Amino acid sequence: MKITRVSAIVLRLPTVTTACDGTQDTCLIKIETDEGLTGWGEVDSAPTVVKAIVEAPHSHKICNGLANALEGADPRAVEVCMAKMFSAANYYGRTGVGRHAMAGINQALWDIAGKAAQCPVYRLFGGPFQTRFRAYCSILFGDTPEQTYELARRYADMGFSAIKFGWGPMGRDEAVDIALVREARRGAGDDVDLLVDAGQVWDWKTGLKRAQQFDEFGIFWLEEPLSPDDIAGYAQLCAHSPVPIACGEAESLLADFERLLDEGGLDWVQPDPGRCGISTMVEVGRRAHLRHRKVVNHSFKSGITMAASLHGLAAVPDGSLFEYCMSDSPLRHELTHEKFELTDGYIHIPEAPGLGVNINQKTVEKYRVE
Repeated sequence: MKITRVSAIVLRLPTVTTACDGTQDTCLIKIETDEGLTGWGEVDSAPTVVKAIVEAPHSHKICNGLANALEGADPRAVEVCMAKMFSAANYYGRTGVGRHAMAGINQALWDIAGKAAQCPVYRLFGGPFQTRFRAYCSILFGDTPEQTYELARRYADMGFSAIKFGWGPMGRDEAVDIALVREARRGAGDDVDLLVDAGQVWDWKTGLKRAQQFDEFGIFWLEEPLSPDDIAGYAQLCAHSPVPIACGEAESLLADFERLLDEGGLDWVQPDPGRCGISTMVEVGRRAHLRHRKVVNHSFKSGITMAASLHGLAAVPDGSLFEYCMSDSPLRHELTHEKFELTDGYIHIPEAPGLGVNINQKTVEKYRVE
């Protein structure tokens, strides 16, 4: 089997705001083969930049577009394909968007590998350790504490046993920060786990102060309180925080995840397969387990990334929690025919070959940007 074409498809809603919501646009990866199998992936990055990296023309030996690098390769040899891309993008893709683009391709390669083997992707990694995960509702803070209360009450009434609020107005004012979390707790009630995603807004001393202030409300974790580059700050915060600290969604390299675990001292690490790929996600989860830390997916995209996350989590020990994006965007809910509906608060892994999702071509054509 050989790869005949790698395509990057940009989708975008008619209106895109400054809200930190990754479901307003996206970049899909489509890999076609000479045996009729097609693989799909999704990238959580700047979509048009990803497209440029995939489609870039040949410049020289270690500066080439990813599609060129994979032409004629066997998609089932996933690690060989990854090595070809690492070599081709050596000058421009060792970190950042270059690795994000490779992550989406990694998803599509595993999708083909699973289809070729006629089994779900998690079995190719030796899983599953589990086939269902407790889903936490993942949404943005309301613009005000009062709006946050109403959102928390709505999603608690839907039956979620855990709700995460993130970004929004968090980090602008101490009193507002506390009010947001207080009203989130009041709306969710005492029986729902409350997770807080600060959105990289503080230094470690302020982060510690907020962790102490939020502890009154019994939060499950405090996520991304610092810049992802502030490893020393995370070390101080994790050593003294009364609540668990989560981070990792911004990383794409295994070594950077290991720094967060070993030097930063994280309690929860959050690989996103749309930025690091399924291969790295699984490796991160396994190394976290060896360090007696916990792993959870970061996923704020479509059913493609949700499926990739499920397969990755199933292949690691102790995966118990799943980020379930509740954005109302059609790029979240209508891009795959599979809806990932919950059963008693749990999400189940697709069992069809590959990632186990089918693309809704009507949605692709409706929002495609040429």
